[in-house]
Order: sequence, then C-alpha cells, then structure tokens
Amino acid sequence: MSQHTAPGARRGGVGWALVITSVAGFMAALDNLVVTTALPSIREDLGGGLHDLEWTVSAYTLTFAVLLMFGAALGDRFGRRRLFGIGLTIFTLASAAAALAPGIDSLIAARAVQGVGAAVMMPITLTLLTAAVPAEKRGMAYGIWGAVNGLAVASGPLIGGTLTEHVSWQWIFWLNVPLGVALLPLARLRLAESHGSGAPLDLPGTLLASGGLFGIVYGLVRGPVDGWTGLPVLLGLGAGTVLLAGFVVHGTRAKNPMLPMRLFRSRAFAGINAASLLMFLGMFGSIFLLSQYMQGVLGYSPTEAGLRMLPWTGMPMLVAPVAGILSDRIGGRPVVAAGLFFQAAGLGYLASVATADASYASQLPGLILSGIGMALFFAPASALVMASVTAKEQGIASGANNALREVGGALGIAVMSSIFSARGGYESAQAFVDGLRPAVAVGAGVVALAGLAALMIPGRRHAAAAQGTPADGGTAPEKVLEPSTR
Repeated sequence: MSQHTAPGARRGGVGWALVITSVAGFMAALDNLVVTTALPSIREDLGGGLHDLEWTVSAYTLTFAVLLMFGAALGDRFGRRRLFGIGLTIFTLASAAAALAPGIDSLIAARAVQGVGAAVMMPITLTLLTAAVPAEKRGMAYGIWGAVNGLAVASGPLIGGTLTEHVSWQWIFWLNVPLGVALLPLARLRLAESHGSGAPLDLPGTLLASGGLFGIVYGLVRGPVDGWTGLPVLLGLGAGTVLLAGFVVHGTRAKNPMLPMRLFRSRAFAGINAASLLMFLGMFGSIFLLSQYMQGVLGYSPTEAGLRMLPWTGMPMLVAPVAGILSDRIGGRPVVAAGLFFQAAGLGYLASVATADASYASQLPGLILSGIGMALFFAPASALVMASVTAKEQGIASGANNALREVGGALGIAVMSSIFSARGGYESAQAFVDGLRPAVAVGAGVVALAGLAALMIPGRRHAAAAQGTPADGGTAPEKVLEPSTR
C-alpha cells in the first residue's frame, strides 16, 4: 500500500488522523524543552552536579536527533502504523520510568529511551496524516499539525515550570502517560497501515548518519560545558564530520540509500531543509535564554513568565491554520519566507529592548512579531517538505527534516550559550543582559538567513512547470505535489 492510499481517510476519518498525529507530535516536541524550568527542583530532589543536569536535557536531544531518519526508514519498511505504535509505547513507558526515577542516572537513562521512542514516532506522524487527508485539504491539516507542534516547542518551559511550581517536577513526565495510553488503541483502530518503497534497510547508511549526528550533536551540547578545545568535544565534532561526509558519499553511490543525495538536487527540498535547520537554530537558542531572562532577571515565576510569553508561544494556535490555507492559495514559499522574516524582526526587537528592568509592554511587540512568524513558518514548511519528493520518499523526507530541526535546536542552544558566556553571565541582572542581547541578536540574524534560504524554493509557476520532473527524474504522481501548484 503506498503512502497516499485513500483508504486511510475512509477508514479512520481526517479528524481522527489529525488528532492522533497532532497529539503524538505534541508529546515528542514538548519534551525538547519541558525539562529546562524544572532543573533546580530535579537537582534538589535527586542531587547531581551541573554536568548531570545538562544530560537530563541533552540525553533526549541526542537520541532523538540521531535516530530520526532510522525511525522513518523502519516505518517505510515494516509499516508506519505498526512502528508508530511501537515508538509511542516506548515513549510512554520511558516517560513513566522518568517520573519514577530514584536517582539522576536513572532519569538520564529514561530520557535517552524517551528520545528513542520519539525518534520512531515523530517522523511517521506526518506521513500517516498525509495518507489520511485528501490532497485538497492538506494545507489546513498541515496547518493544524504545525500549530500544535509549534506550540509544543515554544511552550515547553511554560508547561514544565507550571507543573513544577504547582504540582511536582515528576508530572512533566506523568503528563505523557495518559496521553500515550489513550492514543495507542485509537491509532490501531483509526489509522490505516501504509508502507514506503519496500526497499531493504540501509544499515551502513544508518550507522554513518547516526554516528555522525551523534558526534556533531555531542560536541555541540558539551562544548559550552567542557570547552570548545576539549579533547572529547574536538573528537566528537571531528569524527562526526568525517562520518557525515561518508554518509553523503554513501548516499550518492548506494543502490537504496536511507537518504538519497539526489533529493538535494531539488531546490524545494534543499531550500526548505536549510530554512528549517536555521530557523530552529535561531528560535531554540533564543527561547532557551529568554525564558531564563524573564525569570532570573525580571523576577517572574515560571508560570508568570510562561503566561507573558503567550503572545509568542500561543500565536501558532491562532495563525498557523490560516497560514495553511494561504499556502494552498498563493504557495508555500512566500508564506514561509514572510514568517521567517517576521520571526527575525521579532527577535531583533527583543534583543534591542532587553534591559535589567524592561517593562512587559516594551517587549510585547517583539513577542507578537515572533509569534506570527513562527505560526507562518510551521504549517507551510511541513507541506513543502512533503511536496518536494515523491509519495514513496515522504517518510525519508520527513525523517531528514525532523533530524535537521533537532540538530539545529542543539546547535542553537550551544551557540547562543557560548555567546552568552563570552559576553555576560549569571553574576548579576546586568551581566545576564550583557550576554543575552548579542546572543539573541545572532539568533535573529540566523533566522533571517533562513528566510533567504526559503526564497530558494521554487514558486508556484516553477513548481507547476516541474510537475513531471521530480528530483529523481521520473514522473511524480500529481497528488504528491503541493496543492497550490495545481
């Protein structure tokens, strides 16, 4: 059964597919940053030094990033609904294990297993949704899916802080358990099974990609802690670079590579993936620092800080469905590019007005601009990724895009933290601001570069002209093209 098989829509309905995939995606995306505001409470309960606390965040990011493409390949080979259920089960059980962790080491181990489950589950959500939704309705469906996932990424500190402040830090993990238990039977009953090309698993490519991404992400995560000239960091970055170079060569020569390098000959595929990596780099690092700024400098509690960030974090729920409709009418490129430039302007504004005693009113325009920009990006970006390849390659494309986003997020936190440490610190409110302003300004510049990358994507007329010439030189089925190109 191919990726775009219609019976998925007839069996379960578009609504059920949208609910199941959006909630699952929300869970996986939320756990990227949900722990950050709970770290002081975790340290108080479980002990451990700064190095251990760092790993409660990075253990999830590492396993999530390095196994995403392998998770997508497993779904294509053995059945997407089946692997979605397996990944969701692993994620749910690991969440319970994290909540019950008796010590810091067991919490780190549970977080790493959580990342494995998320890596299997997350890239399959978008392919399952595409299979269930008719082509003419995919813009709106991607919009809602993107809104929920964007909200999860941005609201992680709010949810984590609120639960920690009013209940306990364990509930940031218990929250996943009832959701996972409810989704498992729904997925079995309401989603139709689908497969990819049926090609054999690319084990050499998987090892090269996973090892390379592990080395790069490990080096980026540990750089600010161990020092960029430390031997483990240099070995991680160097070995990761060599392995990823080998992965690229493998992708150009192997018969059935996990990620065919020929896909990057497509301006649409190359452009949207470059934009996604750069957008997450700038956004993740900025949210990481700004959430701390509101609490540590301006004196808000975790809940108060989260509520004041709602013009940014909550905007995707309002604007992203509209962005999906717009992308159907005028094409995804202008919507994505506009969103990225809005996000860059918002971050630049926030960097310029940050002071040790800044009023909330002075920050509000930047928060609103950033929220609109994030919302405009998420929905059309998902549609552009899925439309840039043939139906059988959509699982591969989804896994690659999500992996690049995760790598971008890890890079963003590492780069922003390094700039922050070089120019400021935690010694005083003014020292924090001195580090925050240049770091967020760099984030704004990186997101602006993402906007330029988005402009590489062909417009509606070029995409329509290329309808019969996908990246592999074959004939693409009409229904896998972006709806706006017809």
